[in-house]
Amino acid sequence: MRETLRRVGRICATLSHEPEIPVPPPGLPVGRVVYVPGRGEMFLREEKGPHGSLPVLLLHGWTATADITWFAVYPALAAGRTVLAIDHRGHGRGLRAESPFSLEECADDAAALLDLLGIKRVIVAGYSMGGAVAMLMWKRRPDLVGGLVLSGTALEWRSRMRERLLWRLLILLDVGLRVGSGDGFVQRYLREAVAGSPDVGELRAWVGAELKRGHFRDVAAAGRALAKFDARPFARSIDVPCATVVTTSDHLVPPDKQRDLTVAVGAQEFAIRGDHDAPLVRAKDFAAAMSEAVTAVVQAAGAQAAGAGATRSASRGVRSP
Repeated sequence: MRETLRRVGRICATLSHEPEIPVPPPGLPVGRVVYVPGRGEMFLREEKGPHGSLPVLLLHGWTATADITWFAVYPALAAGRTVLAIDHRGHGRGLRAESPFSLEECADDAAALLDLLGIKRVIVAGYSMGGAVAMLMWKRRPDLVGGLVLSGTALEWRSRMRERLLWRLLILLDVGLRVGSGDGFVQRYLREAVAGSPDVGELRAWVGAELKRGHFRDVAAAGRALAKFDARPFARSIDVPCATVVTTSDHLVPPDKQRDLTVAVGAQEFAIRGDHDAPLVRAKDFAAAMSEAVTAVVQAAGAQAAGAGATRSASRGVRSP
């Protein structure tokens, strides 16, 4: 908590920098807006992979966008399979809905898009809030989910006093976002990120522009929804191959809680030394760990499907080849 407060203090220090042009990183998949009947317009990144490969759907974290979370992961995954990524409602270029924000609606948004695209089954990879949405996708549409890769996320988010205090601080952020544009906070955070990882410097203006795309009311509502999320009643029922990528220096989602999730879902664990902003400030390491985790889940899903096919053949008296 002391380190968190010190970091907040550094972020709140006076700003001074010259405006820059936001230049996106290379290698982003083609993006397009897709109208999903009954839901609205959704922003989709899509990179087509080999025919027959199990696609991967990437779900980003709270306050971020698909591109901020996954920009380094896209090329790491796209060589072997189709990669899809969306901006959640109220975040980035995501749909603007009149209905109140909920994580369940985010899960249903993603499922409806897959139905529209004719995609029958995917590996769902979620970071932070995206991990909660991924688990809810399995709960609500298990037919679509062939496996899960969960990173920087937990079964629940506020069972400890420290977490409850942190979420109270985030309520203050909620108020700030409601009464202002949030530009100053974004720029101060990025200054802190650049100080900790100079490689982020060339992306600072782009990340700032991406963060400002969100609808702050929905982003604040997403934080409140995440604080109430609890997967403990159903997590042990998840019956698809799972992997976790644990951020071992995480101050927002403690590593031991990430490992509680690993145990609950019976996941194979991968790890990266980084805080909750690892997708940005440890991008290469994060991409490598996510690629390993996705590969492991794809292989396990293939073995699970083959085993199920053999069982069905045996039950019909047919010898499996």
